[in-house]
Amino acid sequence: MAEVLVFHHGHGLTAGVREFAERLRRAGHRVHVPDLFEERVFSRLDEGIDYAESIGFGTVVERGTAAAEELPAELVYLGFSLGVLPAQKLAQTRPGAKGALLLEACLPVSEFGGAWPQGVPVQVHGMDGDPFFAGEGDVDAARALVGTAPAAELFLYPGDRHLFTDSSLPSHDEHAAAQATRRVLDFLARIR
Repeated sequence: MAEVLVFHHGHGLTAGVREFAERLRRAGHRVHVPDLFEERVFSRLDEGIDYAESIGFGTVVERGTAAAEELPAELVYLGFSLGVLPAQKLAQTRPGAKGALLLEACLPVSEFGGAWPQGVPVQVHGMDGDPFFAGEGDVDAARALVGTAPAAELFLYPGDRHLFTDSSLPSHDEHAAAQATRRVLDFLARIR
């Protein structure tokens, strides 16, 4: 059993994020899902990103860090898109990290002080034609991570949808999301 801290994407804590967390719980994992947007859920991604910009991306990361401080250090950090900011930061900088699952985003490891921590496994998932993931450099950051961290994996899915893993959004891709979920569950099953 892994203990997982899940960070939502720019729409907020949607029903799809909650459902994904529940799937992890049903597989036997202990899952925490803080609300970084203080109960705000946005129907359009641009509205959610505008909100994140208005409070500051640093505030989003700080809220994620505060959520982690209440939990044991031995966590797997999972982020969806915008949620990758706190997930990746914590995986790289908080001692005790057991792993990271970066869904539909990835930042250069230099954003958080250098090399990926030795012995911390990581998976990155995204669509090969996603205008955010593939078009804004995240896939390049993911490839660089895989090239330098021995326990890193990159999974690319055919398509151009962002947030394909969220079953409550129109961008959901059932087939790709099912594949990603299986890979996430396999990853968590290997955590000791």
